[in-house]
Amino acid sequence: MNLLFSEAFSQYKNEVLSIIENFRNSGTLIGSDARNIVKFVEIDGRKFNFKSFKQHNFINRHVYKFYRKSKARRSFEYANILLENRFHTPNPMAYVEFHDFWGLTSSFYISEQLENCFTLKEVFSDSHFPDREHIIRNYTSLIYDLHENGIEFIDNAPGNFLIKNEKGIYNFYLVDLNRMNFHDEIEISKRLNNFSRLTDDLDIIKIVSQEYAVLSDNTFDFCYKSIFSAMDKRQLKLRLKKNLKFYKYFLK
Repeated sequence: MNLLFSEAFSQYKNEVLSIIENFRNSGTLIGSDARNIVKFVEIDGRKFNFKSFKQHNFINRHVYKFYRKSKARRSFEYANILLENRFHTPNPMAYVEFHDFWGLTSSFYISEQLENCFTLKEVFSDSHFPDREHIIRNYTSLIYDLHENGIEFIDNAPGNFLIKNEKGIYNFYLVDLNRMNFHDEIEISKRLNNFSRLTDDLDIIKIVSQEYAVLSDNTFDFCYKSIFSAMDKRQLKLRLKKNLKFYKYFLK
């Protein structure tokens, strides 16, 4: 077993290991993600978020033990990098890994549960959401600041941003952190390609393009066409992947 706790939460080590040992019967389930299991559990009057990552196949189990950091460990480390760079994410508590002779058997990332918040996905899905355009522009500014700091948040999808109104300011908290890249500098094409997972709502893409154009000193047309092209390419790849699965099913 490998584990690492943030100093601020090290006193909860025994409670956390006990919860993980009985994870099937512990806590309250959040969402219905088929890949991972996410629950919140209360410890000493405080709520914590436990994310159990999907079991890997035989080969990847070996890879994640000997050659690559687990998703839980990356989530923990990337959360700390974000905080060091003054970005928001729920406070990281710990990561825990279990191994056998061959490889990784299970892994958990634990963070503080963020209360009284909403997601960027909710903003996108409701055209009458209060302060909607302002929130979208603030989101775009956040992504620009990440890019300026050399941080590429690969899972840049609206469900991965929790938003909390704190004293009249909308603060964005990043979640689902295990896929991030870090660069000395990010070229403009890669920056705009980073929006490919965001949405297919063209009105939202227009607002994002307007804001990013101003921040990056580029034209609106260039930003809009680049983001739209990245979205189109991603959708094509998804369709091809779906069709390939369909044909594989009937060729069995």
